[in-house]
Amino acid sequence: MFGDVIDGKMILNEFGEIVKNIWFDLLNHIKNIALDEFIVMPNHLHGIIIIVGAGQRPALNIIPAQNKYTAGLERAGLEPTPTRKFGLSEIIRQLKTFSAKRINRIRKMPGFPVWQRNYYEHIIRDDNEINQIRQYIRTNPQNWDIDTENPDFSEQ
Repeated sequence: MFGDVIDGKMILNEFGEIVKNIWFDLLNHIKNIALDEFIVMPNHLHGIIIIVGAGQRPALNIIPAQNKYTAGLERAGLEPTPTRKFGLSEIIRQLKTFSAKRINRIRKMPGFPVWQRNYYEHIIRDDNEINQIRQYIRTNPQNWDIDTENPDFSEQ
């Protein structure tokens, strides 16, 4: 749905570009997050969201910055203004809702499901763990042939 893995690289299609742009646009609407490593895959995405103030101290000291992906990005129109702090479930809801609305507008299929109902979350506890997860995300396209999320994967 979001593109294809070709020669170990993820090539985004129009829908994948929408998801990528919505990911970076979260910084314009949610004030207590920083975005770390991420990748849009053909049928899912992996990403690290740092929620500042979620624990005794943030896992990393990352300051979100304007980047080439958010420059000149059209606002979705229905997002909340960046005045409140949100938890992970609301952040994921926004990502899924706004990307699905844009994708479905192009497909002329309003209300059609784009995402699965739930999501997988994991609290990252230390620098070693975040580095391992970052590496997993970076190399995910290279391992697509053996990924259980790949509909063409078979354990035979």
